[in-house]
Amino acid sequence: MKKIILQVGFLIFSTFSFSQAGHIMQGVGAINMSMGGASTAQPLDISGALQWNPASISAFDEKIIKFDLGLFFSSPELSSSLPAGMMEPGSPAVSGVTKDDRGVSPMPALAMVWGKEGSKHTFGVSAFGISGFGVTFPEEANNPLSSSFNPALNSNPVNYPQQAGGFGRVESDYMLLQVGLTWAYEITDKLSVGVEPTYNYGTLELMPNPTANPSAAGYPSTNRASTTGFGAQFGLFFDSKTGFKAGVSYKTTQDMSKFEFKNTYLDNSTDTSEFDMDYPAILSFGLGYSKSDFDIALDYRMVDYENTDGFSETGWTPTASVKGFGWDNISIFSAGIQYKGIEKFPLRLGYTYSSNPISYDVAFFNIPATAIIANAFQFGFSYLAGKNISLDAVYHHGASDGKTFGQILNPMAVSPSNPNGAIPASYVAYDMTTDMVMVGISYKFNKANK
Repeated sequence: MKKIILQVGFLIFSTFSFSQAGHIMQGVGAINMSMGGASTAQPLDISGALQWNPASISAFDEKIIKFDLGLFFSSPELSSSLPAGMMEPGSPAVSGVTKDDRGVSPMPALAMVWGKEGSKHTFGVSAFGISGFGVTFPEEANNPLSSSFNPALNSNPVNYPQQAGGFGRVESDYMLLQVGLTWAYEITDKLSVGVEPTYNYGTLELMPNPTANPSAAGYPSTNRASTTGFGAQFGLFFDSKTGFKAGVSYKTTQDMSKFEFKNTYLDNSTDTSEFDMDYPAILSFGLGYSKSDFDIALDYRMVDYENTDGFSETGWTPTASVKGFGWDNISIFSAGIQYKGIEKFPLRLGYTYSSNPISYDVAFFNIPATAIIANAFQFGFSYLAGKNISLDAVYHHGASDGKTFGQILNPMAVSPSNPNGAIPASYVAYDMTTDMVMVGISYKFNKANK
């Protein structure tokens, strides 16, 4: 029963394939997303505060509940090429592009804060999908095993069937739900401290599974494996009461159990394997300023992939499985502005920039996790329907900064001078755009009593 409850809750609150900064959500909820995710020092709503700085929920002195639901659209493209003579002696060069055929993904978020005017204590609870990636690249129809194969036509060799040297259909689905219990304490009327223990539940499905040992039939596909783990977040929040605000928070590495995969090979043989993938530590700094009809927020985050299991290692094992993603640390800059000059109708603009964790050498290993967005733009607004109710909306558009690219890698070509087995003159690349519409509602239980 406990497992069923967890799975149902996960399906309700998961992020599905949404990725902005590495595989980390840039924001949570319509208000925080519309500010570009910046909220470490500017708690405009409880969802952004709970996600990025537990100390900042001390800014709320009411009981508030908030629910958001978004529809997310992504359009990744995967391209690759092989030089002439690679398929067989005298064969021409081949190249092509495969478009993702994944549909719309829902994005919910739920948060609640208990505050009381005059109290130094504020409490919160949240259920957010904080991480995800996913692609669905179909198998290339114009492939060497097809009786109608025409090498003169465009075809994507990475998506050739495994029997023809490709991966076939490439599909991945990773999701991570985080439940947080938050407590903030006002040390003074200007300085607060917060702590948030976190519980995490995630799933991962891969087709094929490059983390498993290949057999003579190639790499297997997996079941949907699950993982659980724990971590915490700590924060400080300073409000000068003159408009200037500052904040800092640290989310620890979320220590997850290993994924235990049940693998099925193309010849229907089965095997098991394990893969250890944690969620990285995140250090956030924020500045905020509020004056008259304007609220401004600036955030900087450092994401520590280089010390995170599943991301720190890369390359082939001696048995031709993949050690990990091999991501670099990334920096994230978020900025947002809110204008409140229109009665009951605040407007918001947000921008987010993220560096790319995937280098040229490891691009091939990251085909299942191509959702890397460099620049994201948001426009949002709220309608204050009364003292108790706020209706929120945001539109998001994101794009990668050109293609993430590298060479096709082959474990059979590994040598001391070619440690990843790069195929000379080969090419693999991916890029994407994202669009999202999200709406939310928040309710203040005790506003009418104040």
